Amino acid sequence: MKIITLSNGLRAVIDQIPGYVSYIGVAIGAGSRDESEDRYGLAHFVEHTIFKGTTRRRSWHISNRMESIGGELNAYTSKEETMVYTNAPAGYAERAIELLADIIADSRFPAREIEREREVVIEEINSYLDSPQDAVFDEFEERIFAGSGLAHNILGSPESVRALDGEDCRAFLDRFYTPANMVIYAADPGNPDKIARLLERYFGPLHFPGSAPLRTPPPPCRGFDDVIRRDGHQAHTITGFRLFGRRDPRRFALYLLNNYLGGPCMNSRLNQELREKRGLVYTVDSSVALLSDAGLMQVYCGSDPEAANKCVRLVRREIERLASDTLSPRAFRAIVDQYCGQLLVSSANRENMAMSMAKSLMYFDEIIDVATSAERLRRVTPTELREIAELLASQPLQRLTLC
Repeated sequence: MKIITLSNGLRAVIDQIPGYVSYIGVAIGAGSRDESEDRYGLAHFVEHTIFKGTTRRRSWHISNRMESIGGELNAYTSKEETMVYTNAPAGYAERAIELLADIIADSRFPAREIEREREVVIEEINSYLDSPQDAVFDEFEERIFAGSGLAHNILGSPESVRALDGEDCRAFLDRFYTPANMVIYAADPGNPDKIARLLERYFGPLHFPGSAPLRTPPPPCRGFDDVIRRDGHQAHTITGFRLFGRRDPRRFALYLLNNYLGGPCMNSRLNQELREKRGLVYTVDSSVALLSDAGLMQVYCGSDPEAANKCVRLVRREIERLASDTLSPRAFRAIVDQYCGQLLVSSANRENMAMSMAKSLMYFDEIIDVATSAERLRRVTPTELREIAELLASQPLQRLTLC
């Protein structure tokens, strides 16, 4: 693995991998948080429309460029990042790199294509709102991040999307899709030096002005306990906690606690207490999202409406138990071994690992791979895990139920 800096300051991470598939993409440090209040949904709308035409290519030519060889061109948007990426059979790295550079430098956002894609995005918004299990997370974030750019839905609203046009999209690219705010990744079986030359050839000439976005930390959150009634058959409940940002050294203790409390395994404490012992939930899990200057841990329960309050009490009780007792060295070792094993299994997904390289370089100025993560997780102590539980337990109740 090697990290290079192109002549225009754009950083890239290149990893020579075995196999027959190439993964190449661009991570951009901008997302829905960086939209103005009158342009909600713009980052996501750009993600949809960036493929709709450049000076040299029409929409069909862009989509066909990778698909005609069995590859893929795609993108996604989050609160603070956008990813534009490809995968393709090995041997087509130059095709992918040239196409990505053309899209990012020269997207034109034709009016006819914009109008067509606008309806696609509005349909996506409407279908998302029809899913209460998804909608409850957006409603919760609107409350816990109230007063900041993190509060609003990534997709925007039908009204805000209808107000967007090609000039808005191009302005967003010009402002945020810049060498100072992007990282390229290339996980490819080919020679890394050749990949580096291709990146310099196609991305090196891009000299957009710009810098990373300036963000204001979200204001403190008051406790809330809200119920939204929509005559559903199931209650979707989130209990959440505001936390520190992604660079905080306590994050590894937090990841351990989150995985132990409500991770993806059947032996998580919440799955055992709420589902296996009591049969109160169909689904219970916890998740962590750490951003540049704030973070969030959420516990989701899908239950009968009559059981929602009991589920919240049990979640709080489990956290208070972790805050009141330090785990034994043996029990703690088992938690660490399980999580490190999960990380090792997840590393088999090469596309996700390739994206993670770019995000790691963009956020931390280093590559934090599976081995590095495991090493840092093994430095965590039982006392540090307990301190994270104490931090959660000290917060006021922040709960939302949609039923």
